[in-house]
Amino acid sequence: MAKKKTGTTTAAKKTVATKKAAPKTSDVPVRKKKTAASAEADLRRMDKEILKLLNKRTSMTTKAIEKLPNPQEGMFNPLADDELWARLEGWNSGPLPDQSVRGVFNEVLSAARRRVKTQRVAYLGPQFSFTHIAAIERFGKRTDLIPVRTIAAVFEEVNRGHAEFGLVPIENSTDGRVVDTLDMFTRLPLRICGEIQINVHHNLMARCQRSEITEIYSKPQALSQCREWLARNMPQARLIEVTSTSTAAQLARDKPGVGAIASQQAAVEYNLQIVADDIEDNSNNVTRFAVIGDKDTKPTGADRTAILLQISHKPGSLADSLAVFKKNKINLTWIESFPLRGPESGYLFFLDFEGHCHEANVGRALVALEKDAVRMEILGSYPRSEAHG
Repeated sequence: MAKKKTGTTTAAKKTVATKKAAPKTSDVPVRKKKTAASAEADLRRMDKEILKLLNKRTSMTTKAIEKLPNPQEGMFNPLADDELWARLEGWNSGPLPDQSVRGVFNEVLSAARRRVKTQRVAYLGPQFSFTHIAAIERFGKRTDLIPVRTIAAVFEEVNRGHAEFGLVPIENSTDGRVVDTLDMFTRLPLRICGEIQINVHHNLMARCQRSEITEIYSKPQALSQCREWLARNMPQARLIEVTSTSTAAQLARDKPGVGAIASQQAAVEYNLQIVADDIEDNSNNVTRFAVIGDKDTKPTGADRTAILLQISHKPGSLADSLAVFKKNKINLTWIESFPLRGPESGYLFFLDFEGHCHEANVGRALVALEKDAVRMEILGSYPRSEAHG
């Protein structure tokens, strides 16, 4: 009689040995979804840390200025500012735009400097004009920015000591020279201490639909810089010149059927709808603004120098003067001429060129120019800036 098998087979034993017990539900880690409340708490913690760092940066900047042998050098330092903007742009990976990052740090610098001393800066107003925007870009909102009605008034405010600096337009890439600014350099003994270049974007704004606009207001330069677009797209509208783009925006706010050409900031301030943006004919429309005052700046390696020059009114005298720049390997970037006032015949020249007056080759050129000049005035050497905005 065959024996009955009482044990399990080897294969069955192996299966039993290797079989694992199913984990209990309580042993499985549960990944909790972040609730809206916890996300909001994270944001609050982050806001608190950002605020703490911004205040710390402000305090450290103030202390650094106060420790300088001449704190006034830290109150206006366009080279250091521009180097900071370049570093920030290199570090910034977005999504915050470079211009927004610059705006935040500009306010930090402005607030830090105000703790040392409140600076007064006169500019060609009114508020929300492009000159106002340039003043904010260079000095920040915490500076005491004083709007005045004319370019001459900006010069007079600085000359009388009512403001440390002034800001005026000097050149536009579409319209060229700003005559009133160059003329004031012949009248008052002020220097160019710096510059800022702004990409000027014009916008058509109104409180009605674009098809309902019958009149368009703006300052002459803005209308000129948009004339081709206006001829193509708004041939039915009457173009009317006013003293500033901000004045135009006010009129568009108050009068039905009126449009204005002005900045985006003006549209926000005067509660206007932008019905067409970036309408300038030249997409690279840049205005250069001069910072005027009595401050000397040190060489940076990337400077401009501006001079006024009167030479003998005879054949070949201008050619001889210009040859000085070639001889000293200086890049002459701009030259303008003005007829002399009064009965005297001849011209006064405004010259702008690369280099600093303390550099050897520029110094030699200035000595050579002055030797044969009827009149020569150095308006200033100052760091070049790059266009932005």
